Amino acid sequence: MANIAALFPILDQPGFSPLARAAAVAPLDSTGCLTEYRPLTSRSILTKTASTRGLPFTHSINPYRGCEFACRYCYARYTHEFLELKAPEDFERKIYFKHNAAWLLRQELARLKPGAEIALGTATDPYQPIERKQRITRSLLEVFAGHRGFRLGIVTKSALIVRDLDLLQRIAAHNKLTVHVTVTTMNAKLARILEPRAPTPDLRMKTVARLRQAGLRTGVMCSPLMPGITDSRASIAAVARAAAQADASFLAAGALFLKPCSQPTFLDFVREHFPGQLAGYRRRYGASAFVSAEYKKRVGELVDSICREHKLGRRYSEQPELGAAAGTEQAAEMQPCLPFQ
Repeated sequence: MANIAALFPILDQPGFSPLARAAAVAPLDSTGCLTEYRPLTSRSILTKTASTRGLPFTHSINPYRGCEFACRYCYARYTHEFLELKAPEDFERKIYFKHNAAWLLRQELARLKPGAEIALGTATDPYQPIERKQRITRSLLEVFAGHRGFRLGIVTKSALIVRDLDLLQRIAAHNKLTVHVTVTTMNAKLARILEPRAPTPDLRMKTVARLRQAGLRTGVMCSPLMPGITDSRASIAAVARAAAQADASFLAAGALFLKPCSQPTFLDFVREHFPGQLAGYRRRYGASAFVSAEYKKRVGELVDSICREHKLGRRYSEQPELGAAAGTEQAAEMQPCLPFQ
């Protein structure tokens, strides 16, 4: 048997975690578009959330580590640091898939009480391109389809979710299911540079319409709202108008949350495409990853006004705050700041 330590000397370094060890020796499964895909054996698929902000779910699931959509604002880039992968581009070019996810979910759901609230896709998109081949998200839905009484939320930017309509309808028949499709902007040119490998905004809205026609509760996440880029009334209203035309169940939005690990990638984007905004972003996020309470209140009132205008419902009838998507303040707490498996 090969001497793993000799092949990977870094594994001998003190403090190298078991998770990072597993990632370092994971065999190459396939490649595509400058991206590597590798299997990763996990010890758990359900992550218990740790938050002081009253998130509407208690557990989260991410079938993949890393995300090929390469959204410039994504807060979850920090998760690759637990694999000892520090380069920002590693998050979008080195994707790990949890090949034992369905088996783990069967074991863990058996110990979870019905009524538990579970979010799928809080850190990485469960329908990113590798899902077409690996079908890990579909395997998880097959497990959920055999259970009753859970509250399941799915967050995605991908039209691939329509492939799983059969399972989604079976899940919705015996559980409470809500699908969230993130549409940051209806400006296709902006979306292409902001979310390079994600489907275009019009395809996402068509996906919302398909899911609604299938009878599924589906809403639009107009997130993150980026100051001076996507937070204008015109920009938000364009998303709301398209959401209403797609018969979306609701529209929610959240302000940009910018962790230190995400700042270099996002600020490079701003420097290249919105240089006049760069100084403002450095001031706004220099001392804190969160926007001010005043800004949050202002955009909250703006979003509420636009939702009323277009007769769009709320994401949570009992919780009127803004919603979340990758890169927003609430989304940052969808995973604890610990190495999730």
